[in-house]
Amino acid sequence: QVHLVESGGGLVQAGGSLRLSCAVSGIWFSITDMGWYRQAPGKQRELVADITRGLSTTYADSVKGRFTISRDNAKNTVYLQMNSLRPEDTAAYYCNLVPHTGNWGQGTQVTVSS
Repeated sequence: QVHLVESGGGLVQAGGSLRLSCAVSGIWFSITDMGWYRQAPGKQRELVADITRGLSTTYADSVKGRFTISRDNAKNTVYLQMNSLRPEDTAAYYCNLVPHTGNWGQGTQVTVSS
């Protein structure tokens, strides 16, 4: 069973940056497409970025040009570099497979103050 541990969230001012990490175990990581999802209060969880096993990346329009997803197959870890953060980026961030499984980690909270 996949095990996901997210970290790196925090409180940051608008315009700031954060780098999220997600340690993954229980799957053959290097051949698995991975993504970062987020869920803001009162909203549905959404996929904001994904990276294939071939290192192709896709971004939601709301984060394009500001967020960068990457992966380190040697460390079974996927990252999300978030720059130029906005208050509307405030959410709990989760990593998961793409498409996601029903098994989620604890997430990491990102709060952007204006």
